[in-house]
Amino acid sequence: MLPKSKKVLFTALASVSMLFSSSIVAQDKGLISIIVNDMSNPYWQTEGTIAERTAEELGYDANVSSHVGDTNTESNQVDTAITNGAKAIILDPANADGSIGAVRRAIEAGIPVFIINAEINQQGLAKAQLVSNNAQGAALGAQQWAMQLDGEGSYIELKGPPSDNNAATRSNGYETVLSQYPDLSLAASDIANWDRTEGRNKMQSMLRSHPDIRGVISGNDEMALGAIVALKQEGRLDDVIVGGFDGSPDAVDAVRSGELAYTVLQPVAVFAEHAVKIADHYINTGETGLDSEKQLYDCFLITQDNVDSYTSPFVLE
Repeated sequence: MLPKSKKVLFTALASVSMLFSSSIVAQDKGLISIIVNDMSNPYWQTEGTIAERTAEELGYDANVSSHVGDTNTESNQVDTAITNGAKAIILDPANADGSIGAVRRAIEAGIPVFIINAEINQQGLAKAQLVSNNAQGAALGAQQWAMQLDGEGSYIELKGPPSDNNAATRSNGYETVLSQYPDLSLAASDIANWDRTEGRNKMQSMLRSHPDIRGVISGNDEMALGAIVALKQEGRLDDVIVGGFDGSPDAVDAVRSGELAYTVLQPVAVFAEHAVKIADHYINTGETGLDSEKQLYDCFLITQDNVDSYTSPFVLE
């Protein structure tokens, strides 16, 4: 029997498929421009690949580009989409505030924008903002992590960039849960910008100053995997509990091997597909079919207990 949260997800998938099935008819419907953060990261690679495939299945030309967190690059990519007469833009924004101008230019040019994964700090511009429920996912991960630590010990936190609202939401979510454990103490934290190499380097530095930590909680999988490399090099991995967030294939492999305690799966494969189908519906009808601009997608915990249900990148059956 499926847990209630998964039944809700499958029901949502079925509803979206029914809502947008009438749109899958014509071919050569124009261009959908897809702009993501960094295609070298498996999370954003999945996001871009799924969105591109969905657009092509719906009869559109599609191109995918990466801004790698740079708002100037993103701005140029949006301008290119405008010049190319894109029917819609699917955008994972570079910066919660800094991306607003580029979104506004697209809207003024008559091109609807559909935000995925990370929000912008202005409502009413994008036709939809589809994001993981980061607060729910952070609470899920922090509870699992604290339980595996038996609620005690000092720890390190690795954070994402301040320009990404998801970083603050996850960190705040961790704090909300972990503050309920008086015997857990934060020894140090640092920003590692969602990057594995930075995660390793920052972990090495903090570990020298705080050699007696019992845990590492990370804002994403790439930083967690970097921390694991650093802990291995110091011979500390066996007695330090590391937790991740994203549900990337490498992280799931690390969960399976026991190196990573858990990861929190973001349903990026689901909302990347939904964003394109919602865009197609809007292009055809002038309506999104949604009850609100912001749509939250619940996250799921992956541990050794359910890791074999991970059937493809960012998909948990």
